[in-house]
Amino acid sequence: MPGSEHQPRLPAILTVDDDPAVSRAVARDLRRHYGERYRIIRAESGADAVEALKELKLRGDTVAVLVADYRMPQMSGIEFLEQAMEFFPLARRVLLTAYADTHAAIDAINVVDLDHYLLKPWDPPEEKLYPVIDGLLEEWRAVGDRGMPYTKVIGHRYNDRSWEVRQFLARNEYSFRSVNADEPKGRQLLEAAGLDDSQLPVVITEKGEKLVAPTDGELATLLGLSTSPSLEMYDLAVIGGGPAGLAAAVYGASEGLKTVLIEKSSTGGQAGRSSKIENYLGFPFGISGAELTTSARRQAEKFGAEVITTQEAGRLKTGGVGAAHSIVLNDDTTIGARAVILATGVDYRQLRITGCWDDPDDPACNYIGRGVYYGASVSDNSECAGEDVYIVGGANSAGQAAMFMSQTAKTVTMLIRGPSLEAGMSQYLVDRVKRTENIIVRTCTEVIDTVADGDRLTSLVLSDRQTGETETVSCDRMCCFIGATPRTDWLEEAGIARDDHDFILSGPDVSKVSGWMLDRPPHHLETSVPGVFVAGDVRSDSAKRVAAAVGEGSMAVMLVHRYLAET
Repeated sequence: MPGSEHQPRLPAILTVDDDPAVSRAVARDLRRHYGERYRIIRAESGADAVEALKELKLRGDTVAVLVADYRMPQMSGIEFLEQAMEFFPLARRVLLTAYADTHAAIDAINVVDLDHYLLKPWDPPEEKLYPVIDGLLEEWRAVGDRGMPYTKVIGHRYNDRSWEVRQFLARNEYSFRSVNADEPKGRQLLEAAGLDDSQLPVVITEKGEKLVAPTDGELATLLGLSTSPSLEMYDLAVIGGGPAGLAAAVYGASEGLKTVLIEKSSTGGQAGRSSKIENYLGFPFGISGAELTTSARRQAEKFGAEVITTQEAGRLKTGGVGAAHSIVLNDDTTIGARAVILATGVDYRQLRITGCWDDPDDPACNYIGRGVYYGASVSDNSECAGEDVYIVGGANSAGQAAMFMSQTAKTVTMLIRGPSLEAGMSQYLVDRVKRTENIIVRTCTEVIDTVADGDRLTSLVLSDRQTGETETVSCDRMCCFIGATPRTDWLEEAGIARDDHDFILSGPDVSKVSGWMLDRPPHHLETSVPGVFVAGDVRSDSAKRVAAAVGEGSMAVMLVHRYLAET
């Protein structure tokens, strides 16, 4: 078109269907709703669509969404999407299927990491098409096809604070690119900022602002997160921002309670570190932990809950029956609440071997953040590109991390003390792990020692629990998922009853211990202190599943209402 070089280069939405009538209908509906912001391109065969993508790539254009029909001659929709990933790997992928072909969409999850499938016909598009495409476009815009996002994190591969900064930003779904200071790009950015590698990590914002070795509070301010409560007294204080705490904040605020949620780092808890949660109700194609929990935080804030990050509850002072409780934060701020929900979750248990735990007798020998990690260790899977990664543990969180890192790692080896994966992992995940060529599963194996070069991990010493034989293996990164330690040590002063493993007792279990002060029995999720409730993984005998935590968080709010009505 004459003068087209002067037109703005809109990102494209490409649709391909071999049925001309359907092809025109898809393009018509998309153009009607998105035509002013996106270029709508249609093709009537997979081959034509691939050629269109090649041309777009050569021109430097971007593609936001790909919509492909499943049943096409010569090249199926899945085959097309698989080829399309080579040109535009960040484009969101949608498969059009008839009802009888929904099995194809399930297969496509494993082949092309499908984002959504749509059943034909989708009338009315306002209900069945546009909400899906709107969500995918929002996800795409958060990443786009930019070579370098505006915000850069300059750090060192084996600097533990650099790793913590990347994790904080990633878990809050803040778009950035990590650059190592010893790479040409990193040295160039440091020189331009007038800094050197003794000041790492450095965050350079899209406005050119420099944050040198930023604290979590400074990062929270960058992200626009609240770091201090606005009130002295609340109806409900939720301690902990994992799925249970977020659910409690959503339901508390939506039902009219003045609600505050206190989280010491970033919302999400252990679930927020998961690369993909695939067995949570309502998300057939899975959802990342960060995406799920960030959406939940926004939902809580929409209803009026205050979400305070980078603050830790240091002490809980319980009031009498019907009296307010006091929470003392780590900056000595004190807030009051008529009711409290404890949703502090758990930490991964540390390996008690050299360099893998906070050893008070040898504090200098610590490789945590320098090759040893607890939970997921990467903010994006490119961080472990070409590495030999070892994952200790065999539960779902370990399997999800293995699948995520296997996309770029040279090898991912799962070390399991027991005889099989099936004992602790959901079957759908077991099947995916076994199908992935570069994931190796070693059963009846444990880590007994580490080898380091300077201050970073280089090798592991493994032991076969059946034969007793040992072996030293090269390791670039070890991620541990070996059980849970509850975050309850700060509750000593409050006198809240706990079990032998320090998980919080509640409901009927409280009746078995002394100290209950009321004639009525404790509510189901109520602790030994009236008006203080517990939800999620920190509760004794909890299910340790995201869905269970969300259910307990919402149920706890219902019980809070009962308690407040009684007092």
